[in-house]
Amino acid sequence: MAPLRVVIAEDQVLLRAGLARLLADAGIDVVAQAGDAPDLLRKVGAHHPDVAIVDVQMPPDHTDDGLRAAITIRREHPEVGVLVLSQFSDERYALDLIGEDSSGVGYLLKDRVADPDTLADAVRRVAAGGSALDPEIVALMLGRRRKDDPLEALSPREREVLALMAQGKSNPGIAAALNVTLTAVEKHVTRIFTKLELGHEPGDHRRVLAVLTLLRAS
Repeated sequence: MAPLRVVIAEDQVLLRAGLARLLADAGIDVVAQAGDAPDLLRKVGAHHPDVAIVDVQMPPDHTDDGLRAAITIRREHPEVGVLVLSQFSDERYALDLIGEDSSGVGYLLKDRVADPDTLADAVRRVAAGGSALDPEIVALMLGRRRKDDPLEALSPREREVLALMAQGKSNPGIAAALNVTLTAVEKHVTRIFTKLELGHEPGDHRRVLAVLTLLRAS
């Protein structure tokens, strides 16, 4: 199997080089690097990577240029997964990025990428069409309440399972994180789909819809 191909967009040269080294060590091919948002868009168009790894704040404006470029990539190159790295635990950035489709997208805090396995795993999940949301961002979303909260019907354990689904974990991964059996997780997932009225969609699509329900409830 050919290695995954990524483009990295980060204006801090040392951090960009560090990310490239971590990914190379994990067997992921860094095909291009960019130091600003316009260059990122050019290189994604030229190289057609599996995943674009993007910093939120980048030149030329040093505001949310990277985030806006990431949203453009999702719109113009839907086949390219997008993993945004941020120093801000602000769920609004994640919601803007995800929009109406949580497949092939990730949002991690930069502190999290100090762990090479976490970074490589997130890249692989996003490349495969899954999601990889930072646990801190998911916790913020779950902590918000609306009067018509669609998650109200879920038990505390089911909310835990849904939060781990939003982070991109598979059923075996959820079982390991909660120290429960795979059968128990499968039952929780089935109940989540039923309570959120997602019973007539294929399994993978129901997972995406369940995560979107979590996001929209924020």
